[in-house]
Amino acid sequence: MTQLPADLVSTEWLAAHGDAPDLVILDASHHLPAAARDAAAEFAVGHIPGARFLGLASLVDKTSGVPAALPRPDQLAERLALLGVASGTTIILYDDSAIRTAARAWFMLRASGWDQVAILDGGLAKWRGEHRPLETGVTDAAPAAPAQLTPARQVRTKAQMLANLETRGEQVLDARAADRVFGHGIDPVHGGPNGRIPGALNLPYTEVLHADGTYKSPDALRAAFTAAGIDLARPITTTCGSGATASVLLFALHLIGVDDAALYDGSWSEWSADPATPKLQGPQE
Repeated sequence: MTQLPADLVSTEWLAAHGDAPDLVILDASHHLPAAARDAAAEFAVGHIPGARFLGLASLVDKTSGVPAALPRPDQLAERLALLGVASGTTIILYDDSAIRTAARAWFMLRASGWDQVAILDGGLAKWRGEHRPLETGVTDAAPAAPAQLTPARQVRTKAQMLANLETRGEQVLDARAADRVFGHGIDPVHGGPNGRIPGALNLPYTEVLHADGTYKSPDALRAAFTAAGIDLARPITTTCGSGATASVLLFALHLIGVDDAALYDGSWSEWSADPATPKLQGPQE
């Protein structure tokens, strides 16, 4: 089995190991509607050689009342099987998205029991910027037997988040930009009001990344979380608009050894849409 050097791999490492028979590269690109980008079409125009298109945008449990809910285990297993990803395969994820959606795919896989998975640091932009080869079209793969996956661990519901308002047992960390968390008016991304869950702290997901989309060093990541008011020794739940950029924070926490953090999957899309949930706007209380 191809051994991962870490859960964050470099373009150099992938260039040297990308054709290993027990390794699959998945393009996990997904874009916000305002970006007006078609991830599948862009994949066909150019992708890392051998990569397969995950179709992250459609990996949503539409039987759930949660907006953009994580997929069911059988749903995720079926998608991987159709892409020829057999149980035990090492998966390398990348994206070409401003919201770094490889982290969302990483979380759904890890939370469902797939351990051999890593993210390409800097994604397609770094690969392309280094003038590495690209492939066009769609890679066909023979279907595999579906893996046995488990219901996603470390996921919080709205009911649990409401209960946490009373106990404050878990720190809540919002990954959205500060103007959306502390501002007034309408959320420019998902609609509804700007604002936050009472007691939530804020660390915009961009703060754990360099300008080129690579992740900051462990020391810099610890400093960023600490500066946001987070006690890394206490439980943490991340949130955002719809569960994507909150996963970037979860991956950054993983990189510094915090593996028990959870995701509020419904995030602000669910919370803000419920008139019964308490909400805050304006400066931090």
